[in-house]
Amino acid sequence: MTESQQPLIGHLVELRTRLLRALVAVLVVFLGLVYFANDIYSLLATPLLKQLPEGAGMIATGVATPFLTPLKLTLIVSFFAAVPIVLYQVWAFIAPGLYKHEKRLIAPLVFSSALLFYAGAAFAYFVVFPLAFGFFTSMAPEGVTIATDIASYLDFVLGLFIAFGIAFEIPIATILLCWTGVTTPKDLAAKRPYVVVVVFIVGMFLTPPDVISQTLLAIPMWLLFEIGVFFGRFYVRKEEDDEQETTP
Repeated sequence: MTESQQPLIGHLVELRTRLLRALVAVLVVFLGLVYFANDIYSLLATPLLKQLPEGAGMIATGVATPFLTPLKLTLIVSFFAAVPIVLYQVWAFIAPGLYKHEKRLIAPLVFSSALLFYAGAAFAYFVVFPLAFGFFTSMAPEGVTIATDIASYLDFVLGLFIAFGIAFEIPIATILLCWTGVTTPKDLAAKRPYVVVVVFIVGMFLTPPDVISQTLLAIPMWLLFEIGVFFGRFYVRKEEDDEQETTP
């Protein structure tokens, strides 16, 4: 083995170790939650069940669906619950290769991205779901009985969770664009009218075909863009200061 191959092997071994630790963390959380799988699904279904007519409920069209669907949800919840540990493993792997000023800038972004994703999912659950499901159930034609399949419902709400979670990452993306020099906060602020149009278009594609969901996604995206532009100024300033400190 040549000297150039040894560092590569060491990095691969380190990567394998970090991945195994992340998988073990997810597995441990899953084993702790699997007993409550049905309760977790019931909690997820609450926003829809509250909007259904009295006596109506959800159905399972597949033979194994009542068993597999709660397990699928529990596994996904386990991953999101273990995200702080997963992010720590990612950070522990990349941190040794970063400069001191890079660590100071990137560390808050890595961990705040997880918090923003959680915030997006919570916003979808507590704000969007009640309004959207209330709208859907009210639009059902007369004589139509609403009976949603539990697997279809899970796929639907997971799509919304991901859409809102990614949308809430806009401040991180904006700050990174400013920090890497791709753009500046001043340029982004000048493009504000275009951003407003874009977020409503994105909201149209990422949410169900109703104005309520689209607006509830577009407005937070615009506000988060403004937050990113604001904090982007500080990151640009910090980068300039670091360059001045390293200049002889």
